[in-house]
Amino acid sequence: MAVIPTDMHNTLMKAHEMVKKSEDVKIYSHIDCDGISAGAILSLTLDRLEIDHELEFITLDMIPELKRENDVTIFSDLGSGQDLDHFRTSKSRVIILDHHPPLRNISSHDGDFLEVNPNYYGIDGSFQVSGGGMCYLLARTYEFHDLSWIGVLSAVGDMQNNLYGKLVGINELIVGDGINKGMVASVNDLALYGRQTRPLFVALSYFGDVKLPITNNRNEAIQLLKKLDIYTNNQDKERTLYDLSMEEKKKLFTELVRMMSLEVPSRYVKYIPRLVSGDAYEFLEEEKYSPLRDASEFSTAINACSRHKNTGIALKVLKGDRGLALDDMDNLGREHRRYLAQKMQWIQEEDLISTMDNLQYFNGNGIKSEVIGTIAGMILSYGDWRKPMIGFARNDENDGLKVSLRCSRLLAFDGIHFGHLINKVAAKVGGSGGGHSVACGAYIPGEKQDQFLKIFNESLNGII
Repeated sequence: MAVIPTDMHNTLMKAHEMVKKSEDVKIYSHIDCDGISAGAILSLTLDRLEIDHELEFITLDMIPELKRENDVTIFSDLGSGQDLDHFRTSKSRVIILDHHPPLRNISSHDGDFLEVNPNYYGIDGSFQVSGGGMCYLLARTYEFHDLSWIGVLSAVGDMQNNLYGKLVGINELIVGDGINKGMVASVNDLALYGRQTRPLFVALSYFGDVKLPITNNRNEAIQLLKKLDIYTNNQDKERTLYDLSMEEKKKLFTELVRMMSLEVPSRYVKYIPRLVSGDAYEFLEEEKYSPLRDASEFSTAINACSRHKNTGIALKVLKGDRGLALDDMDNLGREHRRYLAQKMQWIQEEDLISTMDNLQYFNGNGIKSEVIGTIAGMILSYGDWRKPMIGFARNDENDGLKVSLRCSRLLAFDGIHFGHLINKVAAKVGGSGGGHSVACGAYIPGEKQDQFLKIFNESLNGII
């Protein structure tokens, strides 16, 4: 298991002292699942230390206009990749707890400006520790190990388990803390979303990294389960993946590997087992069969709040409000699913997916820019898994375009990192971008869509 490098620990202890001596703190955190989780960890930490604080969730473009009025300002899950010179010259002391590639050199640290970033210590922030994980490491210096479960949630929400099928590096240490506190369980299982809540045949029908006969076809999924002698019902209750015995899971694993191996070129066959199974993380203090029990489902609920600009609901639930806030989260989740289903139907009925040699895309004008990435991932199962799916949506704030890309994990396993590629292509058309190997995005000028597609398509020649 990974250990925290000594130099990184020393920097965390400097942050520990800076926070401990502060009179009031302002936290700025990113507005996605990782950022909301990071903000919750910091807020809970400061609550326990009895330090006055405010927490605000922001997007990156808001940073230049932020006010500098507090004794200590903390940036969580952002700040490393942004110009913060106006904070360096302010009276407010600054702590950055981020995992994104940093702009500044580590030697530029001074007493009132402290940046704690894993990349400075040879730790890859894209899959070894999340923004919420970095905030947990600070909470850990105060012995608040019971907040580790939120660090696990943030990592899963940031898809840091996608490449290896489990959390690794510093994330594994955080999982260990959660297990030791009796709050987290890690189990190897089939990689089906909805382990706790979805009927098994429904979860199977959404299994879509590679298109199979069962993909988007519940009847085929039911027939597959019958063929394997796996019951879909247990008395009057539809069974979920969580209900299956180990023997049943082994049968289903073997069949899914067989089916997928028939659908992909031989170069990808060796990766198939990593698609079909991986480690799942459960939060043991949540009710069984609830969407908060499983880390993947919980992160989806947090993201639904983010996408619909209701971060306050997510924060309350993360901080322990299991009353009205949880009801609000459930309602928001249902609204979110209805919205996605409507837009998916629209894309299919209007036949909006266009295909190029190396990619496929759709124009999502009329779709909220906050959910265009989610829809790109969902619609991928109706397209060609061998090509990335790109969705375009008008940015509400200006005349630009938001670009979101999703692809099969098989392409990432084969060494393609679309986050790096989209960054380079966006820069060539006057935009900016980045992200993960399988899920990334960019912002580009509104009139540059065709040029962006042309360059991106050409950049994939010989790669796909």
